[in-house]
Amino acid sequence: MIEKLEGIHETVNFKKNTGLRLYDNNDFETYPAHWHTPMEIIMVLDGMYQVSCNHISFLLKEGDILLITPGVIHSMDLAHQGRRLILQADCTLLRNLKDLEATISIIAPALHLTSENASSFYKLIKDTILSIHNEYIEEAPLSESAVYMLLIQMLVLIGRNHTQNNELSNYNDSKQKEYTEKFLIICDYINIHCTDNLTLDEIAAMAGFSKYHFTRLFKQFTNISFYRYLNQKRIALAETLLIDPNVSVTEAALRSGFNSLSAFIRMFKIIKDCTPTEFCNMYSH
Repeated sequence: MIEKLEGIHETVNFKKNTGLRLYDNNDFETYPAHWHTPMEIIMVLDGMYQVSCNHISFLLKEGDILLITPGVIHSMDLAHQGRRLILQADCTLLRNLKDLEATISIIAPALHLTSENASSFYKLIKDTILSIHNEYIEEAPLSESAVYMLLIQMLVLIGRNHTQNNELSNYNDSKQKEYTEKFLIICDYINIHCTDNLTLDEIAAMAGFSKYHFTRLFKQFTNISFYRYLNQKRIALAETLLIDPNVSVTEAALRSGFNSLSAFIRMFKIIKDCTPTEFCNMYSH
């Protein structure tokens, strides 16, 4: 299924004149650690598979769905008999929709959906993926547009479910809606300005909360701290810089918002479990 791999970077062979690639896959193969810029969605039709995303392991059973966000290093053990749909989709268009970009950031590195943990909307997600499969293979006029429409519907459903099931759901409906809209805007601001010298005090004031109240609410909404979220965005940017052999580790550090090389290397190691140099070596060999 991996058609072009350079080091650990996969260049996705999209369907002609589209930003999409869909495999109805029953290979007996183990795919090594790799990453790519498109989003990847796996739905298991038959069998059981082990998938690792940024060293987080997911056991996928029949019917399970895994959404892997762009740029995440992942590997798959497909050595057993079975079948799965694997969709890879360029997210460039989606990034223009700010709340969808924030949703993708919040669920990184991956989201595992099952009929048990997503019972209220699992069937809708499953039916949407099957509809995407049908649109893709039928090649009717405007099929790419139809697939992206379905993808957006799916991400909206996931995003709304996230906000309804995180700890902000402890608030009444009007307050939950207010906080959800506010934190989607805040996450989008961080995504755009992650290379700036953002501080917790500054972002808390922008949101209209005290630093301590903001810290608690942000963790409830994203499941991670403000600084962890900020650094994840910076490291994701650094990864795209480091794949260019003409960009040094020091330059990547400065361009991704770090004030010192040592701080960059330390945070890269925490988030990616390897140093920037090791990452470059994995990419180039």
